[in-house]
Amino acid sequence: MYLFRFKEGRIKSIANEYTKIKAIEGKDEDEDVVWVNEISYNDRKVNVFEGTVEDKKGVKRKYLFITNMRVTERNAGTMLSIGRSRWKIENQGFNTQKNIRYHIEHANSHNYNAMKNHYLLTQIADILVQLFENGLSIFRLVKKTAKEISSKLLEAIRTCGLTDEDILQIAKPAQVRFT
Repeated sequence: MYLFRFKEGRIKSIANEYTKIKAIEGKDEDEDVVWVNEISYNDRKVNVFEGTVEDKKGVKRKYLFITNMRVTERNAGTMLSIGRSRWKIENQGFNTQKNIRYHIEHANSHNYNAMKNHYLLTQIADILVQLFENGLSIFRLVKKTAKEISSKLLEAIRTCGLTDEDILQIAKPAQVRFT
């Protein structure tokens, strides 16, 4: 399953068909979410929907998405929320990494493996930084300083080996959420 932001001008045949069908069906531009299902593209059927979202300043913006999941009255709002949250993760998270925190906008090597390793290490570092930043309230609960916790983490990385049980645990899906 997929749900992507569909930027204007990307696949003109889909955009044109979406616009024509929307006009024929009399879809109202003022609706929060408007969609057209089963648009043909390369022997496949895709579904396109657009939603209007109002930001904190009261400015309304339209966002267009493409998916292989059928859009219905019941799931349209949820799909819009999912599409927006995915977009925020990509744009805010990667933009922060690229331009603010790590400045990874330029290639740091001509060696493909070196670039890939650098990027993966950057991702690991960013995860640790986010956990640290968002975990400060947890530090207060366990009554430990950030220095104590980071020292223990470093010592654990240096001295503890991975067991078969650890590897099985790592293979299980997990999510970390900050609300």
